[in-house]
Amino acid sequence: MKIFAIRSESMRKAKNLAYLIYYEKEKTFYIEIPDDADEWETPLILSSYLKKGEKTINSYHSRMWVQQRIVPTDRQNLGQILKENNLENYDEFELLMLSKGRCSQDDYYLYPLSEDKLPADFEVRFSKRIEDVIPLKNNYLLIFFRNGEIKKCNVSLFIEESKCTTVLSEYKQFSSLEILVGGYGVAWGTVLSIPNEKLYDIGESINLTLDDFKCFVQNRVISISEACDILDCSRQNISDLIKRGKLTPINSKSNNILLMKNEVVGRRWD
Repeated sequence: MKIFAIRSESMRKAKNLAYLIYYEKEKTFYIEIPDDADEWETPLILSSYLKKGEKTINSYHSRMWVQQRIVPTDRQNLGQILKENNLENYDEFELLMLSKGRCSQDDYYLYPLSEDKLPADFEVRFSKRIEDVIPLKNNYLLIFFRNGEIKKCNVSLFIEESKCTTVLSEYKQFSSLEILVGGYGVAWGTVLSIPNEKLYDIGESINLTLDDFKCFVQNRVISISEACDILDCSRQNISDLIKRGKLTPINSKSNNILLMKNEVVGRRWD
């Protein structure tokens, strides 16, 4: 992860107006606006977020800010420009670094920072990022946040308002979500995403820790091999029980099926 302060050359004293965070492996940008930001000093594309009270700029609009400051992909002499700058391929970050974020439209530039130079209040903001998420039935998400809190979030209303209701059509579709880079939210492909701060606000706190949940999984979720040992039977017998609905897998990967231990043990009592 690389961090840069967004500054203005028109200011006599260097002031960090915003912060650009770049995740190298995923090639993803995020912009964070400080809590004490001045709307009139903040770069235009970012100030519209500030007016709405939003301090974290999503990856899409953060990337738009970056793209406004580099050579576009449809530039006629793009190949020559890349060659002159020893770039084999079009790389947004490398192009951004060539000019340190400067462009002809304004006087903003980038200044590299270490993570410990970020504002102290960012620690609280970042603590609300997502560590893990588990899709539950009835359109709920169980979310583990970095500050140790675990919340149960009903996302039905949010999804309905986004008109991406196909996500709610069946559990398999609903459970196909992924955590956004950096824990900035969750997303279902490219059609729908929900920011982490929104989920934190709407979630209902659960009196559980991540370690508690890990202990539960370690002690209550078993493989087919372990199920065979408990029931003293073959894998074929377990497969037959699954086909007849006597055992219910908790995942859909046929080559690595997992089962609830209590359900398997219950078969010994029948």
